[in-house]
Parts: sequence; structure tokens; C-alpha cells
Amino acid sequence: MASPADLAIRLRRAAFNRALAEGDLNAIGPLLAPNAVLVAGTDSALLSGRKAQLLAWKREFAAAERPVYTRTPESILVSPVEPIALEQGQWQGVAAATGQPLASGAYSAKWREIGGEWMIEAEIYLTLA
Repeated sequence: MASPADLAIRLRRAAFNRALAEGDLNAIGPLLAPNAVLVAGTDSALLSGRKAQLLAWKREFAAAERPVYTRTPESILVSPVEPIALEQGQWQGVAAATGQPLASGAYSAKWREIGGEWMIEAEIYLTLA
């Protein structure tokens, strides 16, 4: 049976996936810790901070051939001693207009409970296809 933290993180990941599909910047912001870090899968671009990530998503949402990314958690390991957790799973990017696969791979995300809410503190992506 999933722990309350595991369930909360899975629900937050689902909310993030919905926000990406809908191009909803306002929904993404509260899911990211202020100093969240993202390392992209293909070019290892480093996006440091919530503001930098929101600017990157804004550019993605405005692209003529916009990709939509989905992260699918396979495991969530919750720390028994700190309010942190590690999510691991698979990601896929598809063309918004056609659903055609663009890229996919594996990812890891570190979450931290801040003020009663789980927030993404770091993500790293590996492009496999």
C-alpha cells in the first residue's frame, strides 16, 4: 500500500503532466521549489531556479510545433529521516498536434516537502530514443 507521501507525489506529478499538456504556466509554478534544478536529457542544458524553468516552459508552449512531455513514475522512495523523496520513471515527448513521438527516456526527480506541499527540487533526464 502506498504511503501518504508516495500518493501525494504521484498526484503532484499527475498535476505537472496535466499542466504541460495544457500549457498552463500558473499550474507549474507551485510544483517547483524556488531553487529547482533541471538537467535536460539530450543536451544536458541546466535550468536553475523556478523562474528559469518557467521561462523555458513559456518558450516551449509558444513553439509552432509544440512538444508535450509526460513523466510516468515507476518508483518513489520516501526518506524515513527527512521530508524528501526520489521519484524514478520514464518520460516521453510527443508532438502536440499529431501525437507523434519525438523523444523518450528515463528520469529521476528529487522532491521535498515544503510548507506541507511536495515540490520538485531537482530533475535529471536521460534521452534513450
